[in-house]
Amino acid sequence: MIHLDGKNALVTGGGTGIGRGIALGLAEAGANVVVHYGSNAQGAEEVVKEIQNMGRKALSVQADVMKKEQIMALVQETKQFFNGRLDILVNNAGHLVQRSSVEEMSEELWHHIMDVNVTSTFLVSQAAIPLMKETGGRIVNMTSLAAHNGGGPGAAAYAASKGAVLTFTKGLAKELAPYNITVNAVSPGLIGDTPFHDTFSTKEGRLSTVKGIPLGREGKPRDVCGAVLYFVSALGEYVTGETTEINGGLFMK
Repeated sequence: MIHLDGKNALVTGGGTGIGRGIALGLAEAGANVVVHYGSNAQGAEEVVKEIQNMGRKALSVQADVMKKEQIMALVQETKQFFNGRLDILVNNAGHLVQRSSVEEMSEELWHHIMDVNVTSTFLVSQAAIPLMKETGGRIVNMTSLAAHNGGGPGAAAYAASKGAVLTFTKGLAKELAPYNITVNAVSPGLIGDTPFHDTFSTKEGRLSTVKGIPLGREGKPRDVCGAVLYFVSALGEYVTGETTEINGGLFMK
């Protein structure tokens, strides 16, 4: 059993999908959680209520994680809620946004995909670092199987953005190691029970992918949460700069 009693966590995109699973998993292990959301206020509030019913502290906060001033406000509200201490940051917020070939892609779409996945991870981490430097902490970023295989049709920009998150994780891990802050990443493959694949993947495509997964099923948000719990608990205190693949064996490195 992993124990995070008394730890304070911020999960971006924590109101739905993988983020929801992570926020609830952290709370089940004992952590208090600020649940960030972009537009799904109802989902975030439902997660907050579930966490509070476990006897933990929880708060939902809205912010556009592509805008620095809103991120600063998010972190300030988190700081106040946790009385100045933040132990865990999970940079889960991200999106494929739209499938498009490179030939037909506009500059605006390219930059938007980069901003929602890479810039958001950079800006939220940057804002949270001062809260962690005195006491140490754990940062977990969200990359993807697409970072390794280039993604599906029309997902080259998304794959590039997740590749950037993977390498950013390594660089930030080196930078923050002197402050006892570890930085790692999780790299999900096909995860069901999430809006992502319900929106961007066909039923036929998902069934075809499952046929190539050695474990024979789609992943679940709790599968991703398990890896996050390892990184943020005492079990992972000597691990930094690493990326864990969560894909049922579809991709092995």
